[in-house]
Amino acid sequence: MLGSFDAVLLARIQFAFTVSFHFLFPAFTIGLASFLAVLNAAWLWTKNRKYLDLFRYWVKIFALAFAMGVVSGIVMSYQFGTNWSVFSDKAGPVIGAPMAYEVLSAFFLEAGFLGIMLFGRDRVGPGLHMAATAMVAFGTFLSAFWILSVNSWMHTPAGFSIDPETQQFVPEDFWQIIFNPSFPYRLAHTVTAAYLTTAFIVGGVGAWHLLRRRRRGEKTSAATKQMFSMAMWMAAIVAPIQIFLGDMHGLNTLEHQPAKVMAMEGHYESHPEGAPLYLFGIPNDEEQRLDYAIGIPKLSSLILKHDLNAPLDGLDTIPDDEQPPVGIVFWSFRIMVALGFAMLGIGLWSLWARWRGGLFTMPWLHRAAVLMAPSGLIAVLAGWITTEVGRQPYTVYGLLRTVDSAAPLDAPAVGASLVAFIVIYFTVFGAGTFYILRLMSRPPADHEPSYKTTVDGPTRAAGITPAPEDPKAGE
Repeated sequence: MLGSFDAVLLARIQFAFTVSFHFLFPAFTIGLASFLAVLNAAWLWTKNRKYLDLFRYWVKIFALAFAMGVVSGIVMSYQFGTNWSVFSDKAGPVIGAPMAYEVLSAFFLEAGFLGIMLFGRDRVGPGLHMAATAMVAFGTFLSAFWILSVNSWMHTPAGFSIDPETQQFVPEDFWQIIFNPSFPYRLAHTVTAAYLTTAFIVGGVGAWHLLRRRRRGEKTSAATKQMFSMAMWMAAIVAPIQIFLGDMHGLNTLEHQPAKVMAMEGHYESHPEGAPLYLFGIPNDEEQRLDYAIGIPKLSSLILKHDLNAPLDGLDTIPDDEQPPVGIVFWSFRIMVALGFAMLGIGLWSLWARWRGGLFTMPWLHRAAVLMAPSGLIAVLAGWITTEVGRQPYTVYGLLRTVDSAAPLDAPAVGASLVAFIVIYFTVFGAGTFYILRLMSRPPADHEPSYKTTVDGPTRAAGITPAPEDPKAGE
């Protein structure tokens, strides 16, 4: 049955599936690591118990999410050799070093200090424990730095030459490779999205417990109120910054990948006297038109060119075999933008509630926050789909096509591994996610317990009990 499918399409689906699972965990842990660092610093500064309770509550969730992110990332990386060996051979001289730096400088930093952050508060002293927590937070950011640098180079390649004999990309300028034209915008936009993702998950958990305690007539803990308040401050402050960064990223994309923006906007035809902003429509690639289009005249030109009458080219200027799939890009972009403005709305609503003194007593705000808890995860997936599908039909934009990047594998081989990944991922990561949700369903206690030491002294292998001391030994 799998033999009737295209091997390249199956390889693309497999990579999209595994990277989508993986991306959810770093999108959460990047922001959560910084949140933990802030909580730990606030506890050391104020000695207010609620910050310590929140730290102990969320650090357990962080440990689980971090572990699942590591496991899913390892599986994903193997596909460069199995399904995309031609791409690895041609682009490896350029992207291999930054990916190695991500492991050596970022992942090792996170993993090295993670144990101290989890278990070292009462063993190494508050100063070193705070430093370890900060290093874990910095490591998550540094990891995002290197990975986004590699991915951005694939969109806006720079600092290289092409070997005429092997057709490999050869590095010429390391700094141009790392700081390629789209990298600063993508880094700022993605990391800010991670902070918003964490803020809305934390805010959703806090709102859930506010609603439950009110329904049961129970007193809400100071820690629950604090995490909801901090999350709403993040939403109110960071959401408008994220919209501004998204606009800057879009302008950069228009400069370097105009076909992607045309697909995002649904512009099949050029508009010499101002292009409309289409709010709704059904892309029709076969007929090269947007059916049932509903738009605002000339608004797209105002947003992209800051001029109502500025001309904008359409996909009619791009050869058919170089156009990205418009339908996926068009709708994923709208999902991302709609969620971004919904986040802004929650942030403004929380400011109004705070001004009225009802931040913790407005049930409709809390219901909306619970509903929006997964919005950051959905938005980052929609943004990733917009970015990556919009790059098609290339892996290295304008230089190496996706169809020429795949390994010479038959469809049944790729399809069989894809089915195995789907079954295993939903089983393993489904169980892990279920356990994280169970942890979130319990509110932070007034004296939240920390990890308990099960034995005195060094940790020993499971099932091995040290022999009792012989009083006659050494006689």
